[in-house]
Amino acid sequence: MDYERLVEVMRRLSLEAGERIMEIYGQDDFDVKAKSDDSPVTAADEAADAIIAAGLRAAFPDVILVTEEQAATHDAKGDTFLIVDPLDGTKEFIHRRGDFTVNIALVEAGVPTRGVVYAPAKGRMFFTRADGQSVEETGAFEKERPGALREISVSEADNDALMVVASKSHRDQATDDYIGKYAVRDMKSAGSSLKFCLVATGEADLYPRVGRTMEWDTAAGHAVLSGAGGAVVRFDDLTPLRYGKEGFANPFFIAHAPGVALKAG
Repeated sequence: MDYERLVEVMRRLSLEAGERIMEIYGQDDFDVKAKSDDSPVTAADEAADAIIAAGLRAAFPDVILVTEEQAATHDAKGDTFLIVDPLDGTKEFIHRRGDFTVNIALVEAGVPTRGVVYAPAKGRMFFTRADGQSVEETGAFEKERPGALREISVSEADNDALMVVASKSHRDQATDDYIGKYAVRDMKSAGSSLKFCLVATGEADLYPRVGRTMEWDTAAGHAVLSGAGGAVVRFDDLTPLRYGKEGFANPFFIAHAPGVALKAG
């Protein structure tokens, strides 16, 4: 894989998709439909998916593509593939809370190695450079060239005073019970894959997810966190979270800075 070209394409497509998403977000009203699993989907999900899928297939025709909005891709088999959630945090989008992202990632041998997470309503973009180091871009977000880039890295977490980030739309008692095992300095809520990025920048130390997610929800944020020195492990046995699983469904997991001494679930 030509990582330089991959990162350039993923970043540009995320900006193009984000621009279309924000056009729809700015409308007075937009249609919301229910998918077969009763999860919501909007015109923004579908428009962003069309942009990203076409761009990735044109640029990398020989690489498997898995995308949330195209059920036919969910039968793909392999441990190396591109994976997309064109609008992660659809509920945040519908309720106009702004915590939604465009997620595009490359998984190699079951590990997310490159990814981009773009939050168009928040004006934040995170991605892995070709060398694997994660950065946050600030500036005008021009499609043809990155603006100012800041290398990001996880916190040197102190287990006596952790900053924890949890889901805004999927918080439950099981999550609170697990968080209660730690000495927590403060907590914040965030939607979509921004939670991974907050751990990647050191704005949070720990993100436990005791709930259903799919690989397209997590791969891009996982790649960004890994490129910032963090890790994502299974909740049950604390082994690394792998990708290319049957049906692309994830077990419960914990994203963390490596200095955090993890507790058993």
